Amino acid sequence: MTTDAAATETFTEHRELLFAIVYSMLGTVADTEDVLQETWLSWERRFPAGAIDHPRAYLVRVAVNAAMARDRAIKRRRETYIGPWLPEPLPGAEEPDAADHLMRSESVSMALMVVLESLSPAERAVFVLREVFGYGHTEIAEMTGKSSVAVRQLAHRARSHVRARRPRYRVDPRVHREVTERFMTAVAGGDMDGLFDLLAPDVTLICDGGGRAPAAGPRPLHGAERVGGLLLRRGFGLSEEVELDYRSVGGAPAALMYRDGRIVSVLVLDLDAEGDRVTGVYAVTNPDKLTHLR
Repeated sequence: MTTDAAATETFTEHRELLFAIVYSMLGTVADTEDVLQETWLSWERRFPAGAIDHPRAYLVRVAVNAAMARDRAIKRRRETYIGPWLPEPLPGAEEPDAADHLMRSESVSMALMVVLESLSPAERAVFVLREVFGYGHTEIAEMTGKSSVAVRQLAHRARSHVRARRPRYRVDPRVHREVTERFMTAVAGGDMDGLFDLLAPDVTLICDGGGRAPAAGPRPLHGAERVGGLLLRRGFGLSEEVELDYRSVGGAPAALMYRDGRIVSVLVLDLDAEGDRVTGVYAVTNPDKLTHLR
């Protein structure tokens, strides 16, 4: 095997893991791919020397540091973003793989990624590496170039912040799918009683249209009456021209709306620990964020 082929094979072997880590830090496919390209170029330059004893550790370190730098730029870019921002929905895979282990878990739920947005790039990196992928503090210190003490402090601060806003629990996917279907049926049919039976009193609606598609407003909407009233008035774009499908997106059941064979909206619900009340409604209508879905 040539040196170039060996370098490519090793990188390809770890690519899905790298994608999962970086996407969970950045929430956008294009930025994740750019970071992976930077990681590949670094790997390609270093590989021939044979000085890399632990390829996975090296690749993760390069990817994480590139992602932290990109995270800062993304946050500046979002200062001019129109309306609420949500991560790009990722399609679920038919069979689990290295990246899909993350995509199928609560670790990258829409709700959790919204919370992670409020962390600093370093806090987010440490949280993802520690809480999602199970790396030790010493390993993370080596990856990020920080001391173990600093990593422990970042991990504690990030974990406390996330758990205060997002207690850890997991809803049975079958229950999640059933509630999603009931929710969409109630909205489409204008069933006020059915919809309000599902909504938690403090439910939040976030709709990301990016200024390029209909959205619920410039800010998140809170409270069952306001959220339910808006959904029933607008019908969430459901009409005879819109086809509805249900698939796994970002590790959770989701409703996908199609018009003329093109996806125009993806809706994901966040449920309470019991799985019988909707605490969050996350809708992505920005067409730029739906191009990679089919």
